[in-house]
Amino acid sequence: MKYIKRDSIKNYFPLPNEIFCLSLIYGELAVYSYLMYCENRKTFKCYPSYKTIGNAIGMSKNTVRKYVKSLEEKQLISTQPTTIIKKDGHKQNGSLLYTILPIEEAVNYYYEQQMIKLEEDIQQKRIQNKLKNSSLKRPKKVV
Repeated sequence: MKYIKRDSIKNYFPLPNEIFCLSLIYGELAVYSYLMYCENRKTFKCYPSYKTIGNAIGMSKNTVRKYVKSLEEKQLISTQPTTIIKKDGHKQNGSLLYTILPIEEAVNYYYEQQMIKLEEDIQQKRIQNKLKNSSLKRPKKVV
């Protein structure tokens, strides 16, 4: 059986290895992957519509919108609204302009958020222990 040689660059797009360290859910990963597929490698920008993204990855526009917002919150992308001028001269909202942010920023943010959550959990545990210990020391009422 003869195998066709694949070009290692043509018809492929890179995903940073760190993307798998961020606990993304499948929808976030699918939207991020599609944006990486569309991005201009020199400017790190692209502008597919929610509908275009949804059609490509099998999601509704509203679901895509939800995952875009989540990717923004996780500092993987930033978005800017755009406007277009129609033939009749009227302005109309265009697609969002997406910028793929450096993965290091998202990784740092992710670990900062993990540390904050860990500190909150530790504080909560301390409070629970204090409450537990204070209830053990309290004398019981004799009736």
